[in-house]
Amino acid sequence: MMNRIRILFAALALGVPAAAMATQQIAVYRDPGCGCCEKWAAQVRAQFGRQVQLVDDRQRAALQKRLGVPADLASCHTAIIDGMAFEGHVPIADMKRVLAQRPRGVSGLAVAGMPLGSPGMEVPGVRGQAYEVIAFGPAGRRMFARHGG
Repeated sequence: MMNRIRILFAALALGVPAAAMATQQIAVYRDPGCGCCEKWAAQVRAQFGRQVQLVDDRQRAALQKRLGVPADLASCHTAIIDGMAFEGHVPIADMKRVLAQRPRGVSGLAVAGMPLGSPGMEVPGVRGQAYEVIAFGPAGRRMFARHGG
């Protein structure tokens, strides 16, 4: 697994086009034992049609820092898909949209915390909370989408 991750980071550093990495396995680094991460990862696997590797990582703060995830947007898992970072319970439709658009200065999307009703945090019969998906990267941060409520 670590070799795949090293290869992915090396490819990114060398500027390999995202399309060439599109068949790569998706890595999801999570707080050890977090169950909602498994539910979110199952949705990602189903929607992307790719393998998803869950990695228990007690040192995610270092990964988040390296990926440029703002500390106040931290959640329970961090995914890397086609060179972009996805922090927390980001809806798959938003992930696909940012991957297709590749907005300049955006390196990822984040949903802070674990909002009820977000992907992987659904509770039958309970209305979801309102939450925002935040785009972040060298260009700063901005709201990318708003959901729930």
